[in-house]
Amino acid sequence: MSTVGQLNETIDRLAADGARQLLLDLAELTFCDSSGIAAFVRGDNRAAAEGGWLRLTGATGRVDRVLQVTGLAEVLAYQPDMADPASQDGRLIG
Repeated sequence: MSTVGQLNETIDRLAADGARQLLLDLAELTFCDSSGIAAFVRGDNRAAAEGGWLRLTGATGRVDRVLQVTGLAEVLAYQPDMADPASQDGRLIG
């Protein structure tokens, strides 16, 4: 909750700088609520509008559970230990 604004700003800055493929490492994230989920979806929508994608990796515990329960894991082709999402056959949203 307290860092979602920073996440949105970072995604916007990266997109403005031309990044089209974003991989968010959630290994150190210990809590994720609806504002975090909204930021992930917003980031993926922004990347998809430019022909890219946003993917998640590294979530554990409660964060992993939130991704699974909300269906976001499937939507964002989440794989807990994905190193290079470009080499995976994930579903691209566009």
